[in-house]
Amino acid sequence: MNIAINMAVFLATALIYPSGFILENMTVAAVAALVLALLNLVLKPLLLLVSLPFLLLTMGLFAWVVNALLLELTAHLVPGFAFSSFWAAMVVALFISVANNLFIARED
Repeated sequence: MNIAINMAVFLATALIYPSGFILENMTVAAVAALVLALLNLVLKPLLLLVSLPFLLLTMGLFAWVVNALLLELTAHLVPGFAFSSFWAAMVVALFISVANNLFIARED
């Protein structure tokens, strides 16, 4: 489900923000969503642990920067998926965070 949401956000963001986010086609969006999911599974816990002091200092907002860094890493790994700047990656990270919080049910 998370991969599908990320792919939908990538496609929507490419339409809304074409000057900052470059996405060649739907296949690239699917591959990028898969790569991002794998990076989130493997690297994100380690990055969050390493950045724990910054996370505490910013009350969790530094996680947004970690997400943008993972998006930039995805852009380096997937051809046809790119950002014009780090701020563009921050915008896409914000969109992904909002979409994931809206569409993924919390199991409490």
